[in-house]
Amino acid sequence: QVQLVESGGGLVQAGGSLRLSCAAFGRTFSRYATGWFRQAPGKEREFVAAVSWSVDSTHYADSVKGRFTSSRANAENTVFLQMNSLKPGDTAVYYCAEDPEDQAAQTADMYDYWGQGTQVTVSS
Repeated sequence: QVQLVESGGGLVQAGGSLRLSCAAFGRTFSRYATGWFRQAPGKEREFVAAVSWSVDSTHYADSVKGRFTSSRANAENTVFLQMNSLKPGDTAVYYCAEDPEDQAAQTADMYDYWGQGTQVTVSS
């Protein structure tokens, strides 16, 4: 059973930065893609970023391009989302998810395992 644990969320002023981490435990497959999604109050969950195992395939939502970067430390079973130039519109619960098919997809239904989420709040 794969367990994903996000950390690094918090309260930050507009223009600030945060780095989210997604640590995986209990994995039995060797290669996987990791996606990041977020859900703001009253809104549907939306795609943020995705990165393949070898980082040869990365995708970002238009709203975060140039500001967010996803990277990974595979030996440590950890994936990161560096978020710079944060805006109040980035406020949401952020989730990481894993796809054992390593597709780096942009849709939530392609991911089999999900973390519990971490709150990011950006004040104006």
